[in-house]
Amino acid sequence: MVLMAVMAVSEVSGHDYGDALSKSILFFEGQRSGKLPSSQRLTWRKDSGLQDGAEIGVDLVGGYYDAGDNVKFNFPMAWSTTMLAWSVSEFRKQMGQDLPHALDAIRWATDYFLKATIEPGLVYAQVGEPYSDHYCWERPEDMDTPRTPYSVSTESPGSEVSAEIAAALAAASLVFRSVDRGYSDQLLSRAKTVFEFADKYRGSYNDSIGSAVCPFYCDYSGYEDELIWAASWLFMATKEPDYWNYVVANMDNLQYCKFKTINSLPNGGSSFAEFGWDSKHAGINVLASKQIVMEDSNYTNLFVLNADRFVCSVLPESPTKYVKYSPGGLLFKEGGSNLQHGTALSFLLIVYARYLNRANRDVQCGDVKATPGRLIQVARVQADYILGSNPLNMSYMVGYGGKFPQRIHHRGSSLPSLDEHPQHIGCKDWEPYFESSSPNPNQLTGAVVGGPDIEDRYNDSRAHFVHSEPTTYINAPLVGVLAFFKGRTEP
Repeated sequence: MVLMAVMAVSEVSGHDYGDALSKSILFFEGQRSGKLPSSQRLTWRKDSGLQDGAEIGVDLVGGYYDAGDNVKFNFPMAWSTTMLAWSVSEFRKQMGQDLPHALDAIRWATDYFLKATIEPGLVYAQVGEPYSDHYCWERPEDMDTPRTPYSVSTESPGSEVSAEIAAALAAASLVFRSVDRGYSDQLLSRAKTVFEFADKYRGSYNDSIGSAVCPFYCDYSGYEDELIWAASWLFMATKEPDYWNYVVANMDNLQYCKFKTINSLPNGGSSFAEFGWDSKHAGINVLASKQIVMEDSNYTNLFVLNADRFVCSVLPESPTKYVKYSPGGLLFKEGGSNLQHGTALSFLLIVYARYLNRANRDVQCGDVKATPGRLIQVARVQADYILGSNPLNMSYMVGYGGKFPQRIHHRGSSLPSLDEHPQHIGCKDWEPYFESSSPNPNQLTGAVVGGPDIEDRYNDSRAHFVHSEPTTYINAPLVGVLAFFKGRTEP
């Protein structure tokens, strides 16, 4: 039944992927922290967080707010940056006039990460005290909650956040190499230093920072995947054999990595279908599978085998499918912000399909053969579902299509802008705005919300943040997905 629904939706697409791509990148301007440039297009957003880091004499101005709050969580921010960079690396030619904006989106993050890693043996992992921030429903421009900086160090390590920042810097260095070689070299040099720190001083920021990051962005899957992920990107950027050897030598740690249980939250299942800000497993295998010309064919074959297993974990008709699908064809996994899985896994399906095409290979899932074309079709169904080809005929991208979420869980969008209400809106003045049934006054164009439940139902309510909150890590891989489909539909 699900497969038939998926096939039916795919046949009636007709979406403007170019328009959706432009808007998906524009969304990042609405998430900016710091001094906004004159080129800022979402003009209802203003400067914010201009004193970040000042209390300890460090410049930590810039970067992104991760979602509808005003904390800068560097772990998911770094993964979003890595995915933006991977999107440009794979689909640069398809981006057209949106490429400069995509580069701006990446640079807004990497400029900040250069600041966050400037001190040897120290990496800043977060800015903002999360409990007071989440208690207050304030515009970023009005923030008066503590902007506490949190860091990891040689004595209190945080390998996952440090390695993910290293991955982001290395991936971005590839993107900027042809347009700004000096900046590219700076990013790559810092990526090497930060990776060395992450690998030498091993430990989780769950332990070093504790309640400031948990339960918000706990690392459930261990930091081994981030170390291998960062080494993979450093190899892509440098072609230095030592990084590839590191990936090969540590793959067994990834193979048998057990998902941790934190605060009694169970985790586990097939790591082959795991890819997101926490778990990099499937992404590592797809990225590493590109290196099929490597001398160590046994490990090369392992990467390919694991990437094949990823496909078989998500393919709707696969006998070893691990994920679920809604009646309308939406890929679904338990937890909040479900569309993060649809965008991230669709990105991998497209990228791996391209690699399979080059190698003239298909994937065999039991008695089911998955061609590269089928992988692309599955990804397109997810993209089209997000853009409105679903039982509610509703786009889950703000500003795209005729029907989209109006009451997203986002402070800046839901409160009047400084242009309309220049007076300060305090922490306890939120109720009339949060509880209003009126649409948000500021349109956060391009924002993709958490999405519907497994029965394709969606409640357009700020209070239902699991479904109505947008995040950078939903949008980042979608940029690559939309760029790919834009390229396929253009003459």
